[in-house]
Amino acid sequence: MDKLSRRDFSITLGRGLTSAALLGGTALACANTNTQNKTKLGVALVGLGSYSTGQLAPSLQVTDHCYLAGIVTGTKEKETIWKQKYDIRDTNIYNYENFDTIADNPDIDIVYVVLPNSMHADFCIRAAKAGKHVICEKPMAVSVAECDAIIAACKEANVKLSVGYRMQSDPYTNEVKKYVKEKTFGEVTFVSSDAAYISRGNPEQWRLNRSLSGGGALVNMGVYSIQTSIYGAGQNPISVSAQEFSTRPDYFKDTDETITAQFEFANGAVAHMMTSHNANGNRLKVHGDRGWFELEPAHSYGPISGRTSKGNEIKFPHKRQQALQMDDFSKHILKDTVNVAPGEMGKRDMIIVEAIYKSIAEGGKKQPLNLGRMGIVS
Repeated sequence: MDKLSRRDFSITLGRGLTSAALLGGTALACANTNTQNKTKLGVALVGLGSYSTGQLAPSLQVTDHCYLAGIVTGTKEKETIWKQKYDIRDTNIYNYENFDTIADNPDIDIVYVVLPNSMHADFCIRAAKAGKHVICEKPMAVSVAECDAIIAACKEANVKLSVGYRMQSDPYTNEVKKYVKEKTFGEVTFVSSDAAYISRGNPEQWRLNRSLSGGGALVNMGVYSIQTSIYGAGQNPISVSAQEFSTRPDYFKDTDETITAQFEFANGAVAHMMTSHNANGNRLKVHGDRGWFELEPAHSYGPISGRTSKGNEIKFPHKRQQALQMDDFSKHILKDTVNVAPGEMGKRDMIIVEAIYKSIAEGGKKQPLNLGRMGIVS
């Protein structure tokens, strides 16, 4: 991400605009993005940190249905570097102050918000107001209320919304869903999912600042474990209980370090998840009453690897997950295909995140969940 000092204006402005949207005070325009005669959609990346630089921009060089058309950054040096590297027009380069004028730019069809979590709602709402389709990087927001505000803004502006869940476009995820749906290994009885890494170095990074991140390991890596627990079981949980552990309180002063949680499902299946900023974990294992299958690694950028109790390997050609993700959303806009990561999925996961934090605050007390099929995409 760009230096935080360059974001002070946007953070202050964002909180005010988001609050206005939550109170219903922001009037939203109808979508002015005309994609009728387009075969590829222009994407503008908002925030040019490591994820945009190392993953999204390179992926947009190999996509079939979209391309890198613009950037939004608070750093002049990055404007020059990106302009030269990706041949971006001057008229397609924005900063956080003039961002709203993107409404007048027909080159931009999709705005991908890749900012600190506390800024997601602000810029997603502003993108919708500008009539642009929206991809919001995960987690969708720092609260369920902000998720509702984003969804409402996109609906009112008649624009499409997706959450940056790259794994939902990965063929390994679809294979897991297929196994579960077709009961290849029988009825699912137990799911185990770990998504974790060891954070070292900069204790001042925004991910360790709750006011910017909205949480720690849970909102960063834990959403992967929540996701795999759900599609590993093939349904939403009906309850969750959780525990928090800290072994480096001097480093993780403001955010959660390690969290474990247990889910119950209506069919009697259970799931256990672990997420951490101070341990390594990258695995999904699903047990059925007639065997098991697993992915390890399961959540990384790839290549993913899998195997089953039948002795066979789960293997697909490696492709950039972010390219698949952005192409899937572009096809949803252009061809009305299924939205594999809709806003309701992001909201559902934030409902679960809030329930996990509540369980921890209440000493591990089980929290009921009434999710129905919210966010389930087959």
